Amino acid sequence: MRKNLAALALLTSGALALAGCGEDDPAATAHNEADVTFAREMVPHHRQAVEMAALADERAGDRDVRRLAEDIESAQAPEIATMTGWLEAWDEEVPPEAMDHADMGHGSSDAMAGMMSEEDMAALEQAQGAAFDELFLELMVEHHEGALEMARTEQAAGENPDALALAELIEADQEAEISEMQRLLGS
Repeated sequence: MRKNLAALALLTSGALALAGCGEDDPAATAHNEADVTFAREMVPHHRQAVEMAALADERAGDRDVRRLAEDIESAQAPEIATMTGWLEAWDEEVPPEAMDHADMGHGSSDAMAGMMSEEDMAALEQAQGAAFDELFLELMVEHHEGALEMARTEQAAGENPDALALAELIEADQEAEISEMQRLLGS
């Protein structure tokens, strides 16, 4: 599903090069607040998607759901590393590893787009087989729609070429995954 592995490799290598840049290097400072917000919000968003996807290995009943979850996990983990590298290079705060889902999930007024609440995550953790598959797909579609919103905002307001390219990649990949998840929900 992830057809742009070369683009991701380029972004990752660019992030690593950027992380090694000194304060005098314009590449280390070529960003705006939209770029920072994109990375700062997408990191915990991707972390939650990886957490959700990891549950599929033991809980999913459908091999296509397990495969999709593996694709999500293998694509988003390197993107987290890339965005974390940008934030560090930009001397910006990296979101902590353990964030409380209570204020991030979709019932909260402060919710990040598409984030699951503690209740959503608990329900997913308890589900098995076909019930897991359906809940996972429904929640992940919503989660991906939130990522699309963030990616589109970055493309409209961002400045950093690497962040803009990653936002474009996220949009393309997650639109394709939403289509796949909707197909699986319909079957």
